[in-house]
Amino acid sequence: MRHWRFIAVVGFFFSVAANAAQVGMIKIEGAIGPATASYISRAIDAAAGQHDECLVIQLNTPGGLLTSTEEIKQAFYASRVPIVVFVSPSGAAATSAGTFITLAADIAAMAPHTRIGAAHPVGPSGEGDTNSVMWTKAENDTASDIKSIAEKRGRNAEWAVSAVRQSASITSEEALTLNVIDLIADDVPDLLNQLDGREVGGKTLKTADAKVVEIPRIASEKVFQRLWRPEVMMLLMLIAIYGIIGEMSSPGAILPGVVGAIALLLVLYMSAILPVNLTGMALIGLAVALFIIDVFAPTHGILTAGGVVSFFLGLLMLFNRAGPGFGLSLRWIIPATVITVLFFIFVVGKGIRAQFKPVRAGAETMVGRTVTSLSRIDSQGGRVFIEGENWNAVSQTPVEAGQPVEVIGMDGLTLKVKPKTN
Repeated sequence: MRHWRFIAVVGFFFSVAANAAQVGMIKIEGAIGPATASYISRAIDAAAGQHDECLVIQLNTPGGLLTSTEEIKQAFYASRVPIVVFVSPSGAAATSAGTFITLAADIAAMAPHTRIGAAHPVGPSGEGDTNSVMWTKAENDTASDIKSIAEKRGRNAEWAVSAVRQSASITSEEALTLNVIDLIADDVPDLLNQLDGREVGGKTLKTADAKVVEIPRIASEKVFQRLWRPEVMMLLMLIAIYGIIGEMSSPGAILPGVVGAIALLLVLYMSAILPVNLTGMALIGLAVALFIIDVFAPTHGILTAGGVVSFFLGLLMLFNRAGPGFGLSLRWIIPATVITVLFFIFVVGKGIRAQFKPVRAGAETMVGRTVTSLSRIDSQGGRVFIEGENWNAVSQTPVEAGQPVEVIGMDGLTLKVKPKTN
């Protein structure tokens, strides 16, 4: 009898453990991009698959790409598990794209002394292009999008629109007062305590004693998070330029051409994902053309100077359509410009000029050489040792054996020499 009671007690504890509430959690820091959207989408599926009470997304971002933000929003709407966005820790921010992500969550929470807002879009020709028709269209569309998100989640739609049109930004305390978020929590345990008993989509959350299980990034997500960056694309672009032009200036090297071709393919792939400005690409292409032309044209560096300006402006404009966190800073642009100019001046220039120099081989390379006479040399003849061989030599001015002479020409297989004077 005691044996059966023991089994029943053990079974009860196993049953309780099996039915213990669990909460999935991921941490998003930095710019929002394609890798972020992929990670969040997979985490939502994983949380639903393991029957989590909810998925907590701890967020701290300066913003990012609106295309990736749209993917995240759609993943939130289609989620089978409640989504909780928690702007944390203290001092963190959910600005620009982060504002959309926070408002789109089933439950929006923030830690004390955090901020949200400044969701003003970047115009097609760069930030502040308020006179552009395309920019106006982008602003209106973005404002309508954030308004619909706020209305769907029952949040302050008027403030949400002001975050887009006037770049309004508020603290967590103000956000709670204005009905922009649902609650303020000191940390994750405090958040779970406040979530307990809340009803989301007909489901009552049981999170007070829930186990928090973090869903880590997989290897490919970690790699793409680092690769899908403007800085990486710029470096690949430089490698493509250096490799292909280097192969053209020194035919037969093979390795630079192969590396450059691979880098070029990666650049083309990334340009389809990242919001690249075509004008910036065109300016970079123009700069490369000016650098090469200046190698041949006697412009005394005028074209190179133009190429420097064009290259610098091209890099400056290359990602100016991207959201916050996806731009190129001057600490990348200036060194890249300097290195590229030096590459074309000292590597490409010398390589191309060397290809167009008159071919000098065999005996022709002896002219100008200084050697030592093996015997007396005069107009009748003599001997010198050069290139591992004894050669006949003549000199209008007699030279004694052992004295240095300079080769000044050839007559058939006889060298013409003269005494070498210091």
